[in-house]
Amino acid sequence: MRLDSESCFGAVRGRDRRFDGRFFVAVTSTGIYCRPICPVRAPKRENMRFFVSAAAAERQGFRPCLRCRPERAPGLAPIDSKSRLAAAAAASIEQHSLTSAGVGALAASLGVTDRHLRRVMEAEYGVTPIELAQTGRLLLAKRLLRDTTLSQTQIAFASGFGSVRRFNALFKARYGLSPRAVRGATRECNPATATGDATTAGDGDTNPSLTCQLDFRPPLAWESLLGYLRLRAIPGVEAVADGCYRRTAAIDGHAGWISVSLHPSGHALEVRIAESLTPVIGAVLYRLKHLFDLGAAPDAVSAHLVQDALLAPVVRRLPGLRVPGAFDGFELAVRAVLGQQVSVKSATTFAGRWAQVFGAPIATPYADLCRLTPSASRMADAASVTKAQIAALGIVGSRAKTLIALAEAVADQRIQLSYAADVDAQIESLMQVPGVGPWTAQYIAMRALHWPDAFPSRDLVLLKAARTTHRELVARAQAWRPWRAYAAHYLWQSILGASL
Repeated sequence: MRLDSESCFGAVRGRDRRFDGRFFVAVTSTGIYCRPICPVRAPKRENMRFFVSAAAAERQGFRPCLRCRPERAPGLAPIDSKSRLAAAAAASIEQHSLTSAGVGALAASLGVTDRHLRRVMEAEYGVTPIELAQTGRLLLAKRLLRDTTLSQTQIAFASGFGSVRRFNALFKARYGLSPRAVRGATRECNPATATGDATTAGDGDTNPSLTCQLDFRPPLAWESLLGYLRLRAIPGVEAVADGCYRRTAAIDGHAGWISVSLHPSGHALEVRIAESLTPVIGAVLYRLKHLFDLGAAPDAVSAHLVQDALLAPVVRRLPGLRVPGAFDGFELAVRAVLGQQVSVKSATTFAGRWAQVFGAPIATPYADLCRLTPSASRMADAASVTKAQIAALGIVGSRAKTLIALAEAVADQRIQLSYAADVDAQIESLMQVPGVGPWTAQYIAMRALHWPDAFPSRDLVLLKAARTTHRELVARAQAWRPWRAYAAHYLWQSILGASL
């Protein structure tokens, strides 16, 4: 990607949060790279260099700032990348896909050669896939050193390193300091850490947890986002109360709970994670970023959509509206199927029954969180799950058949419900599942695949809000691209408001 140096310079001088995470500024006189919002005095223009990624800055020998903490910068939305292949590869890498497999395996999963993948990544991010992965692991480790009191051994493995020796060696080689020294130096820059502001916490000794922050580009319509998730929260698995979103989680054999609230600063979400999820904390944070759409660029979305007279009033009323993603792609897909031709409330009831019967029990400090969401492999197990059992939950037979077919396709990886998947290919695969039509496929693409341009054009509420026919809505929506998913949410809000 090419950066406009003058625009970048202006963003740094103004500490413009709209550009946070969209580029990084390195200072040749100090050897440090920062976020555009770094609170230190802006360096001279001739000493600044701009990079599209943290990895590109580190490739040139720059070290991350201890004040503004580049590891906390918001990510980029898929639409920000000029190459969908590069965006998919970056998403896979952020999930530690290169920890146990090489570039060749990653390239094969994306349907290209490793040579082509390296060329695309170099052009888009200025680094190779391996370099991007290494920087991601190091920045996650740096975050854990700052935000928790985990041991260095725990941090090494949680960050995706195969050994503590490798972690220590690469950390010192890249940053010129040992992990222990970085932890101490960071706390000198952030005294609040030493008093327990962002450390390992717990409810007594029975529910130990980790606390950290996820930054975003303001504004964020937090209450609207919570309202949307509240109505769709799966009983036993998710809950929204007292300004917090809470849920259970199971990733790679590790299970626990998560609580997310708005940080008092208004520029970050505060995340509390059960200590049992420490080994997969990188994956947890990654999923939360997409669940809350933290990579969004609200200024760009609003500037584009406010030009339409139909959308303008609600866009102005709700700046920073996000498109809720999904913590678990299969869970969201099931919720979408259960929502076919029924009310939101009815779909939520069915989803709760589904989780109660097929989800594993889990103990949490919250009375309303007691079930793990059923996995695709569990639902695809013909020996233990039948269409009759699903139908017994009050779900019509045809929908029970769809759920089984969907589970089988996901378990066999014929459908990949992740942010790294090719959107067009996955929509096509979804449409091949009996009972999955255009509305369901587009809704899943919007949330599970996190595609900003997904648009369930046959949605009855959208048609009612637009006061038009399906054909006319599709034609009008062409002007909303590439933000049609956001336009859909604005239209829903315009007619349903707080009840959404």
